[in-house]
Amino acid sequence: MIRLSVNINKFATLRNSRGGNNPDVVKAAIDAQRFGADGVTVHPRPDERHIRYQDVFDIKKIIKTEFNIEGNCEEQKFIDLVLAAKPDQVTLVPDALNQITSNHGWDTIRYSEYLRNIIPVFKKVGIRVSIFVDPVIAMVEAAAGTGTDRIELYTEEYARKYHENKEEAVWPYLKAATRAKELGLGINAGHDLDLNNLNYFASQIPWIDEVSIGHALISDALYLGYENAVQLYKRQLQ
Repeated sequence: MIRLSVNINKFATLRNSRGGNNPDVVKAAIDAQRFGADGVTVHPRPDERHIRYQDVFDIKKIIKTEFNIEGNCEEQKFIDLVLAAKPDQVTLVPDALNQITSNHGWDTIRYSEYLRNIIPVFKKVGIRVSIFVDPVIAMVEAAAGTGTDRIELYTEEYARKYHENKEEAVWPYLKAATRAKELGLGINAGHDLDLNNLNYFASQIPWIDEVSIGHALISDALYLGYENAVQLYKRQLQ
């Protein structure tokens, strides 16, 4: 079954809006595991506007499932954090400074040399590397030449088009995932996947290793409860 990693950034956003430690981000990580998530994802940014760097170390102490840290590897502060925390996986995202949310994958052709140099920095200490990629065959093929272990397909375009024509929406992802599989790459996916569109995506590309979901799952948890939301998302992957 495809694994579910819960991105808990939104807990940190809510906490930071009032100060103090409510909600407790570490407890959010503990509970995600307790409720059945296969992993926990965090995406610290340089301004620490949601996940703080200290949160990463605090979560590392209690994590029993997979720990995935996403971020911009062009920031030395991020590189140092990941090497110190040693998560199971690092997902390299080409975010600009102060970007609200991730909105595109790597141009793996233009940045191939950079990626070939930075990926071994993490792999040599035993951290699995995934890189954010758009569902474009050329980008997937170039990603395979960087030495990355996995790609993460950026799924906003799928989510946006899903209600118009789900077959057409998933087609580029199916082609990209098929090529990635042929090239021996592991495959993750994430961004705007939710209870409406997740099951179809997973059913069309069942060899995906992992989906990372935060905003939609936490939004659903406000109405459905955190444990129930995690379980409902898990069911969509079966």
